[in-house]
Amino acid sequence: MKTINIPLNIPNVLSVFRLFSFPFVMIFIFLGHEQLFVFFLCFNLFTDFLDGWIARTFNQVTEIGSAIDSLADTATYFLALAGLVVFKWEDFKPYSAIIWVFFGLLVVVDLYPLIKFRKYHSYHTYSAKVGAYCKGLFFIVLFVWGFYVWFFYFIMITGILIFLESIVITWILGESRSDVKGLWWVLKERRLKP
Repeated sequence: MKTINIPLNIPNVLSVFRLFSFPFVMIFIFLGHEQLFVFFLCFNLFTDFLDGWIARTFNQVTEIGSAIDSLADTATYFLALAGLVVFKWEDFKPYSAIIWVFFGLLVVVDLYPLIKFRKYHSYHTYSAKVGAYCKGLFFIVLFVWGFYVWFFYFIMITGILIFLESIVITWILGESRSDVKGLWWVLKERRLKP
């Protein structure tokens, strides 16, 4: 049996924490503890920002760390959806179609590279990073101040565009890669190849 060696550094510890917090935060959702859910969701969003910043600033980026971070990001998306359905569904009910398109594309974004490369992707495109910060801000605003339709549509539309970018990147790439800047760079790199 092959063992997985995860380098012990702060970014990887933070990503593993986010990943392992998933079942506990789900329990808070199912028990109806909205305040605990919001606290841990915000904490997970903050540690997502922090682990990326530390990894880049102190040159602690590893392929396994990037993969764990991406998996933890997906888990955080599903926590956010579950919390949204349980605690705020009445606000979102009229807009449910776009929410299901958004999360359907999220599933495709995660499954397509897994099927094509037999490996979980960790592109970390610039657009995905900015989108993640905007989504985090949206959930903080939602649970602290309330629902704003314009912000919701901004998050959904930009999120869908970001997912489509990742799908196209997977389609273009011939092999699995981590930390792809974005579609423009992939296309530029492809044009420069002889």
